[in-house]
Amino acid sequence: MELRQLQTFMAITQTGSFSKAAQSLGYSQSAVTVQIRLLEQELDARLFDRMGKSVALTSQGREFERYAADIIQEMNRAKNFNRKRDELSSPLSIGTLESLCFSKLPPILNHFRQEHPRVSIRIITGSPKELIGQMEANRLDLIYILDRQRYNENWNKVMEVEEPIVFVSSASSPLAGRKGMEAEELLEHPFFLTEKDENYRRELDSSLETKGRMLTPALEISNTEFIIRMVRENRGISYLPLFAVREWVEQGELAILDVPELKRTLYRQIFYHRNKWLSPEMEEFIRTAEYDIV
Repeated sequence: MELRQLQTFMAITQTGSFSKAAQSLGYSQSAVTVQIRLLEQELDARLFDRMGKSVALTSQGREFERYAADIIQEMNRAKNFNRKRDELSSPLSIGTLESLCFSKLPPILNHFRQEHPRVSIRIITGSPKELIGQMEANRLDLIYILDRQRYNENWNKVMEVEEPIVFVSSASSPLAGRKGMEAEELLEHPFFLTEKDENYRRELDSSLETKGRMLTPALEISNTEFIIRMVRENRGISYLPLFAVREWVEQGELAILDVPELKRTLYRQIFYHRNKWLSPEMEEFIRTAEYDIV
């Protein structure tokens, strides 16, 4: 059994195609076919069901996939065991939410860049659903999202941090400082919210729905920074992660509203695909992010 056969096998599982795997590895399609045939002969197992131009893992293939991924990961670790951190230079592609990009990533990236200036980092923002799709298509190395607790047998979760979601207004709002408010009181005021069906907005809509109420915001926009600016100017209320507004609360410009019946929590989570080799650059980014968990 050769390492290149395992790499070819994993490339097919990720692309879903012999021809796409050949293209990504720089092989001819016939070479890929031969490698898989020899691997199947050695294992005495059929790894793929071939249906026209598409392929799918058999039950034996799915079982073998776990072993192949582990072997490749250990081989890569062995090759890189003596690499020094200050020599890291491979690029990183990271997917995240706009709110995290605005509030949590800057100190992480600053610290990472100080230690590893040769690593080029590409940041892609999107919804959790969009980012997960890109991770599964191997277009992102890591995703850093805020959502309900997520689990999938194809993902490795390497960080999870609980994060309160809060109602927030200007500190000069008449609502600031009041205790034990009910949702009904808030709905009389204009809301500035992220787009419908996206993580914490979805949580708010779901909570109101259980009470037979629906919220029509004054403004919907994906830009968290713009929402915070509007609320600071006392234009209305928003519903945002605590980490996104903590700075302005501490400076006395924003106030967290006390609405006990609608307290909710989501989780900051970092994932990479189980079939993805955990590179030294990825490991270092994860370490840096875990250091900045507050």
